[in-house]
Parts: sequence; C-alpha cells; structure tokens
Amino acid sequence: MLPHRRRKRAKEQAAEDAHSAYPIPLDASSKLANISSSLPQRSLKRMLTTYLSLSKPRLSFLVVLTATAAYSLYPVPQLLAPAATATPSLSTLTLFFLTSGTALCSASANAFNMLMEPKYDAQMSRTRNRPLVRKLISPRGAIIFAVACGVAGTGALYYGVNPTTAFLGAANIVLYAGVYTPMKRMSVLNTWVGAIVGGIPPLMGWTAAASQYAHDGTWEELLFGEGSAGGWLCAGLLFAWQFPHFNSLSWAIRDEYKNAGYRMLCWVNPAQNGRVALRYAILMFPVCIALSYCGVTDWSFVATSSAINGWMVLKAWQFYKAEGHKGTARGLFWASVWHLPIVMVLAMAQKKGLGERLYRSLFGYPDIDEEDLYYEVGDFGEEEEHRVAVEAVAEAMEKP
Repeated sequence: MLPHRRRKRAKEQAAEDAHSAYPIPLDASSKLANISSSLPQRSLKRMLTTYLSLSKPRLSFLVVLTATAAYSLYPVPQLLAPAATATPSLSTLTLFFLTSGTALCSASANAFNMLMEPKYDAQMSRTRNRPLVRKLISPRGAIIFAVACGVAGTGALYYGVNPTTAFLGAANIVLYAGVYTPMKRMSVLNTWVGAIVGGIPPLMGWTAAASQYAHDGTWEELLFGEGSAGGWLCAGLLFAWQFPHFNSLSWAIRDEYKNAGYRMLCWVNPAQNGRVALRYAILMFPVCIALSYCGVTDWSFVATSSAINGWMVLKAWQFYKAEGHKGTARGLFWASVWHLPIVMVLAMAQKKGLGERLYRSLFGYPDIDEEDLYYEVGDFGEEEEHRVAVEAVAEAMEKP
C-alpha cells in the first residue's frame, strides 16, 4: 500500500476507534469513594459518604424510580368512575414506605455485591476505586451495613406496605447477591438473572398499590389475581430493556470483563451479544401494546410508545449488524438511557382514564337524564335492583 494511502487508512481507523470506543465513566460508588478518601479520617461526613458509596446510589435511585412508576400506573378504580366526587388516590404513607424500603433493600444487595467482588473490582477501571477495594471500610463494617439495610428495608415493606412486597424485596437481595454475583464468573446467563432482578422492583410497586384495593390481600391475589397482569407487564418492560442497555454498555469495556474473568456476551460471543440486544428491543413493542390491552394505559400509548420503541430497535439493529463497531454501541447505549424514562413518562401521562378525567375537570360533566341512564346501565335482573343502582349513580353525580 502506498504511503499516502496508509496515512489515510490510519486516520480513518483512528476516527472510527474514537467514535466507537466511548469511555465508560466511573460509577457513583467510585466517585463517592474518591470524595470520602479526601475527607478527614473519623469524621462523620467521611463515614456517611463511605456508607453511601456502598449502596451504589445511582443504581438504587433507578430501582426506586421503577417501583414508584409502577405504583403510579396502577389503575385506581375511582379514576374511571363517572362521578366528579370520586377522588382517585393512593396512600402517600404507603408510597413512603415503598420507596424507603426499596431503597434500603437495594442498598443491602449492592453492599453484599461489593463484599463478594473487591478482588475483581480492582481489575476494572470503572470499579477499582470502590470503598472496599481502597480499604476505606472494613469487610466487617460493610457486612453490618448490608445486614442492617436488608433488615430495615424488608421490615419497612412488611409493616408499611404488605408481606408480598416485603418478600419480593428480600428475594431480590438474595437473587442479586447470592445468584447473580457469583454467576457472573460462571456463565453468560448471569445477564438474564440480572434482568430478573431489575424486573422485580416494578412488580413491588404494583403489589404495593394493588393491596390497597384487594379483597384479601394474599400473595395469590396480588401476584396472580384479577388485574395483576399490569404488574407483570411493567416487570417485563424492565426485563427487556436491560439487554440493549447492558449489552451496549459492556461492549466498550469487553476486554476488562474478559481480563477480570467475568463471562459476558460482549466478549464471549459478540454476534450473539448484538442479537440478544435486538431481540429484546423488539420485545418491548408487544409489552407496551399489552399495557393498553390490559387497561393500564389508553390506546394512544400504543402509538407514542411505538415511536420510541422503533428508535430503540433501529439503534439495536445497527448495533447488531456492526457488532458494536462504527459508533453503534454508543448510539444504542444513549438510546437506552433516554428510552426508559420517556416510556415511563408516556405511560403515566397516558394512564387509563386520566385524559378523560382531565377533560371532564376542564369542561364539566354532562347532564344525564335519569330515565336515559336507567335504560343504559344494563340488565341487573330484578327491576327494583336496577332502579336502586340507577338512583345511586344519579345521586353521586348531583353532589357538589
């Protein structure tokens, strides 16, 4: 090859490498550990910063956010009621216990995760500054923190929410620390286990809301009873989202994963890494459609969610075809970062009945003739029971 062509090729290769191999910033725990190390020893601020770094605050915040979003999506019966006096609401106190309990359970799982991996965290640029790697806290202190958070979080969910949600919170600690963490060095299936861990918090939010309108409040009713499909769909959305997100993120540091002994698709099977990301990006289409079909969102959500899901699928297709090269990993990663909050906000804004209720609050409720209502309510069997039902609805609509 002629010298000028070699120089041209070298410039093109350098530009491609700079565009595709995007840097992965330090995680929040490493950043907090850096801050903690600069503070005076034995100071309260240093101790609090160190403990906070054990919780992986950025990840814990995302976990709490997904639980809260599912909680808000639960179809409150009064939201669909025709009467203006029916005020839709979920317990603020229950929401407080849900968020605090979920945050503590997540902190516990993350602390246990760090306790099991300081040797391997030290081999990766994103994690080598974590508190246990830098010995900012002793393993004994980290164990106490992890156990205390786990007990407090599960207790808050049990007494402030319901036993089913508490069980899911405790199960997630065991699944993340006891199954996912050791499995990372054994099989690429660890990513699927991690996706299950990410899908459980939305289910926790759903069961927290459902228990306020349940008949018996048993785990069978909350998890498998009428109206439980919405919770599983929210969990499915988070499960599917994690593959395009993680598979693109891990591609940039695939050599570090390999050197540390973590079995990830990004280096074990790059082609499959792209296929899996694309497959689960496509899966989000039917999940979002099912949310409307099950009455969680209005049908307009199908159109808006399909637009953002289509963007994700396009980026996943490019990532799959180029196997992460030519900037496609970076493109899919940022698409996934924006995708999740946009879909969540759209689902909450297009919650079933919310638009109609907003319209009625602005333009008022139509006057309905009692006799017309009598013939439109439906067949109740006995005429007297029919009349009583009609009068009850009419009376509710006349109240100021």
